[in-house]
Amino acid sequence: MNNKLFEYTLRIADDSLILGQRLSELCGHGPILEEDIALTNISLDLIGQATNLLEYAASIENKQRDADKLAFLRVDKEYKNSLLVEQPNGDFGSTIVRQFLFDSFRRPFFEALASSTDESLAAIAKKSLKETKYHLKHSSEWVIRLGDGTSESHQRVQKSIDVLWRYHSDLFYEDEVDLALVSENIAPSFKEIKKEFNQHVLAVLEEATLKLPDNNWEFTGGRKGMHSEHLGHLLAEMQYMQRAYPNMEW
Repeated sequence: MNNKLFEYTLRIADDSLILGQRLSELCGHGPILEEDIALTNISLDLIGQATNLLEYAASIENKQRDADKLAFLRVDKEYKNSLLVEQPNGDFGSTIVRQFLFDSFRRPFFEALASSTDESLAAIAKKSLKETKYHLKHSSEWVIRLGDGTSESHQRVQKSIDVLWRYHSDLFYEDEVDLALVSENIAPSFKEIKKEFNQHVLAVLEEATLKLPDNNWEFTGGRKGMHSEHLGHLLAEMQYMQRAYPNMEW
C-alpha cells in the first residue's frame, strides 16, 4: 500500500509543482501590475503545496530522497502531473483558462481529500483548500470578464477553451492506485468531484457567454508518466541549477 500512497501523493504534488513553475514564468510579465502580483502569489501557493506534499512523499518512500531531490532530480517520465498543467502559458486568456479548469477540479478535490483517513494528506488538503478557494474565485471572475468583454477577448478565450478542454480528462484519470486508496478511504472517488467540476465550469461559461467545444477529444497519460513535449523544456529550465551544481543550497 505504501507504493500506491507514494504514487498518489506524487500525482497531487506534481500538479502543484509544474503549474507553479509555469506561473512563475509570468513574474514581471503580467498584463497589469495587480495581476502580475496575483499570478506570482498563486505560483507561490502552489509551490508551497508541492513542498508539503513532496516532503510527505519522501517520508513514505523512505529512500533518502527529500522534497528537493524529488522536485529537481527526476526525469520527465517520473513526473505524474496531469497534461493540463504542463501546457504553455500562451496569452493571458490561455493562462486564465488553464488555471480555471485546474482550480475547478482542485477545490472539490481538496474538500473531499480533507476527510481522508490519512492524517497527513487530510491536513495538507485543509491548508491548501483555503488558498484554492481564492484561486478559483480569481480565475472564474477573469473567465467571465474576458468572455463577456470585447469581441477580441471573447474570441481569444473561446479559442483557449477549445484547445485546453481536451486535457481536463487527465485530471480525473483513475487506475489501480486510486481504486486501492479509495477502498481504504484514503483517496476520494472522482465521481462527485467530476459532478461538481462540471457544474461549476458550465455555470461560469454560461455567464461568460462561452461554450465547451463540440468534439470529444480527450488526451490522457500524464498520471502514467506519458507527457507532451512541453514538459521536457520546462524541466530543463527548472532543474538547471540542481543538475549543474549538485547538492547546492541557498
